Amino acid sequence: MIINDIGRKAAIMAESGNSYQKIYEIVKQIPKGCVASYGQVAALAGNPRWARVVGYALHVNPDPAHIPCYRVVNREGRLSDAFAFGGVNEQKLLLEAEGVEVTDGYVDMELYQWKKFRI
Repeated sequence: MIINDIGRKAAIMAESGNSYQKIYEIVKQIPKGCVASYGQVAALAGNPRWARVVGYALHVNPDPAHIPCYRVVNREGRLSDAFAFGGVNEQKLLLEAEGVEVTDGYVDMELYQWKKFRI
């Protein structure tokens, strides 16, 4: 059996004591009307190189009603084509409902990026 890169990183994260729970706790802190990048969440979780692990954790989000994974976008502000809970259109609608303007699948990171860089 071949373990893909994301699975390997996920296993490393779990083994090092940095569970997905830490990622979920950080994502819960992103205020309404703001977004964070995968890399930003990874850095806050303790390893800025784990942006893909953050994406995987959000893809298996156990509680989307309380863990607003739709507030996480790529570093350029692009919405996720693989948004797990309804697709890119649902992510767009959820962000717009909070006052975040989405243009051609992108959020202006200068305007909407969460300014928290440390926990």
